[in-house]
Parts: sequence; C-alpha cells; structure tokens
Amino acid sequence: MKELRGSMVALVTPFKNQKVDLNALARLVDFHAKNGTSAVVPCGTTGESPTLSHKEHQDVIRATVEAADGRLLVIAGTGSNCTDEAVTLTRFAKKAGADACLSVVPYYNKPTQEGLIRHFTAIAVKGSLPVVLYNIPGRSGVALLGDSIAKLARIEEIVAIKEATGSMDVASEILTRTDLTVLSGDDSLTLPLLALGARGVISVVANLVPEDVALMIRLFEEDDLSEARKIHRQLFPLVKALFLETNPIPVKAAMQMLRMDTGEIRLPLCPMSRSNRDVLKRRLKAYLSASTAQGYRKFLGSRRVL
Repeated sequence: MKELRGSMVALVTPFKNQKVDLNALARLVDFHAKNGTSAVVPCGTTGESPTLSHKEHQDVIRATVEAADGRLLVIAGTGSNCTDEAVTLTRFAKKAGADACLSVVPYYNKPTQEGLIRHFTAIAVKGSLPVVLYNIPGRSGVALLGDSIAKLARIEEIVAIKEATGSMDVASEILTRTDLTVLSGDDSLTLPLLALGARGVISVVANLVPEDVALMIRLFEEDDLSEARKIHRQLFPLVKALFLETNPIPVKAAMQMLRMDTGEIRLPLCPMSRSNRDVLKRRLKAYLSASTAQGYRKFLGSRRVL
C-alpha cells in the first residue's frame, strides 16, 4: 500500500430525494483526484454512515473504489460497535478493492480497554486489510488509551491512527511509543500535529477546498512554514464555521451554497439554523475571496455562486 500522507478527505455521501446519488459521488471523487487529494474516506462520520443501510454502505464503498480507479487511495469506513459487523464490512471493503479501512472506537456500548484491544485485533486479523484506528472519544464515549494503542501498534495490519482527541499530548505519546502513522482528525489542528510528526489529515474542509489543504501540507513538508501558516490562518475561520453545528450539517450546507451537492442530510440530523447558516456563508465567501481555491473554481466552471 502507498504511504498514508497528505490531504485525505472525509467524503460526504451525496443524497438526492433522500436516496444515495452514486453519480454525484463519482463526480466528487473525480474532483478530488484532480485537485491534490491523496485519499478519499467514504462512509465515515462525514459520510453519514450511521444512517446508511448495510447495502448503501457497501454500494458507496464499491462506487468510490470504481470512481477512484487507482488515482488516489480509498480508506473505507468500516467501523461499528459490533465487532462481527465491522469484520464483515472490512472484508467487503477488501473484496471491493479498498486500500485500507478506517475503524472507529466502538460507540455507545463503552468497552473496556481490553475489549477495545480484542475488537481491533479481530478486525485486523479477520479483515486482512490495513487498519486506520479512529480515536474520537467525543463521539464514541470512550477513548483508546496510550497503552492500548501501543499494544495494537504491534499488529502488522494496524498501520495508522486518526487522532481526534484534540490533545497534543495524546498525539505526542503515540508518536513517541509507536511507529503508527498519525493523521489529524481535526482540521484546525492539522498544522500543529504536522509539527509533532503527523503525516496528514482526514479532512472535512477539504470537501470544499482540497487544493488548499493539500498545498498547506506540501508547504510544511518543504519547510516553507511561513506560507503553510498563512494557509492555516486563512482556513481557520472557515473550519470553525464548519463545526458550528454537528458535522456534516455545515459542510453539506456549504457544498449546497457552492452547488457541489444538494445539501440533503438524513434524520436525526436536520438542516442548519438560519443564523449559523448566515455565519457560514459569510466566512465561506470571505475565504473564497482571499484564497485562490482553484480546484473549486474548476469544479464550478462559469457558474456563479454566493
């Protein structure tokens, strides 16, 4: 497998009349393949995996792999709070041609650390696909702790971790104690985590401006810290606006504003409030006025928005 690094997008799942729109999904994957994204991550939180049926989940993974066509990596979201289901989804992703899987810490049932170790070990051994752990206690209700991560890092199939605890100390401990590739799970912390030794980000804002996120990472890798900081500071207000409400509500609203998506989401998520939508629109407009955002402009062509 190619190295996991750079700008990886937590891909939205497009809906049309509340049905998965696989044609729109293919267009989005093509957009990312042409604009600096190194990997797409379907069926994660941003992809509304909790409200996808089992068949829809499989269809989205398969369609993403087909649309990527080897141009960029596919890290399929196959996590579940049921170990057997996670294994089944991971096996499907491997058969479909995904390059790796993203496996979230089980939510709601709050396993012990020993339970988490057994859960991820089963996925790695039985799924036979490179695993990116996803540590996000704010959503899962339980954190994967340092000792557990160190034990899991000894398993050959476990290759990386999406670090979304918001803690520089947690990231530093992982980088100190393991050889796992650390990927930022928070857009606002990508540049600080790169400074610690992370290799990239699984990004929400890259759904909108993939070239800019990819450029920031590339500039950091080329030791052009001044220019990397400039992009980070431009992105920051927009990133914060994308989390005024639960992800992916704001990013889908922004994509609707840019005519990149219908903006449809599924209950229990609901449309963004008018006041927050106004804030998002102002910040998006300000960002696009200040940024080159060439990838986005290529996607829209001559259409005018905002």
